Amino acid sequence: MHEKTEDVTSYLAMELTLRVGELMLAGGESAERVERAIIHLGQVYGLPRIEANVTLAAISVSYLPGLGRQPVTGERMVRRRSANFTRLVALQRLIGDAESGRLPLDGASERLRKIISAPAPYPSWLLHGALAMIGGAGAILVGGGAWAAAAAFAATLCGDRTGAWLGRRGVAEFFQVAVAAAIGALMAVLLVAADSPVSSGSVVVGVVIALIPGRALVASLQDGIAGDYMTGTVRLVETMFIIAAILAGVGFTIYLGNRLGVAISLNNLPYAQIKTSPAPLMAAGVISAAFAVYVMAPRTWLVSATLGGMAAWILFVNLLHLKLPAAAATLVATVGLGIVGTGYARARDVPPLVAVLPCLTPLMPGTLMYRALLEITTDHPGSGVLTLVEAVSTALALGAGVILGAEILRAVIPVRDRAVRVMLPVTRRVRR
Repeated sequence: MHEKTEDVTSYLAMELTLRVGELMLAGGESAERVERAIIHLGQVYGLPRIEANVTLAAISVSYLPGLGRQPVTGERMVRRRSANFTRLVALQRLIGDAESGRLPLDGASERLRKIISAPAPYPSWLLHGALAMIGGAGAILVGGGAWAAAAAFAATLCGDRTGAWLGRRGVAEFFQVAVAAAIGALMAVLLVAADSPVSSGSVVVGVVIALIPGRALVASLQDGIAGDYMTGTVRLVETMFIIAAILAGVGFTIYLGNRLGVAISLNNLPYAQIKTSPAPLMAAGVISAAFAVYVMAPRTWLVSATLGGMAAWILFVNLLHLKLPAAAATLVATVGLGIVGTGYARARDVPPLVAVLPCLTPLMPGTLMYRALLEITTDHPGSGVLTLVEAVSTALALGAGVILGAEILRAVIPVRDRAVRVMLPVTRRVRR
């Protein structure tokens, strides 16, 4: 009878760890942090010999009871990935309370059910408008005026809703993103065809900034650096496919416009205001705040996201004034962001993703991507390819810089958690 009770407890603990891991992975956490949470929760609730295997779309947990009893294995598939940073914060606090011994297994299961059933922190209309706000503010960030911001807002909103409509009909995400990007480029083509004084290039750049998958990019590099090469590689390939979809949608529309006689050239390229004047500075803050809303960060983090985005933009601009290339300036700026943001996240007991990711959104290389496409489609393929390489390098520098900053902080001020030091994949590979 005692053995049966113990088995039921083990099953409940495994169910809890699998469900927590699934929600963390679906919310955008790295495989490293998901694996760490699963194993640590298992140890807390009586599963000392638990092993976790985390991939991009599935989590499996195995437990060996010992004493000749049969091993137990469970698995959950992650079929839908959607960012909900408020849920990630609640999950981290659940894990912290479990580790401290203040939360029994039944209480943890009940609390998890409440976290799952909790309503979204923002209404749906605001979530839809947040992505469009990123596009509008992105247009201002690269020199567009109020009309360019309005056009980018409308193009991003229309593209996002069209992509969602395609998704509900089973169309692959690649084509959803490509269509959304094409709608942004179509707005630019129409502005040029109408000989409008509105900066058409700013509109496209704003849409591109809104569509670049910064969350997946950071997670992919974090997984790779942490030693989860398979998951990191798959995530990075997925990110590159999304970037390719953006390039395909914009490039095809510009090419088609040129073939129809709408002359879009390098003269339509916007040039970012390389200074910390009020307009781009406020735009950087709006982009970060809107992204925080889009990923459903807690409302109390909106001010921090706004200030962090403005600080990241100031640092980036000053590094460019020192004649650093865009990729190098982005890397240095995001290293600083990673150090400060990770430290702040530790102090507030939230996942670093919540504190850091919204703040790096203004640094997305939208202008470089648009320039590369214009060069490729206007008989400058050589320089276009080089610009495209610079754009991709800058995008990778975003993720690498954040992770490098977090690792520097970890080396200087270690996390006070024995489980973290033991379980990190990289630390298991260190020669002694």
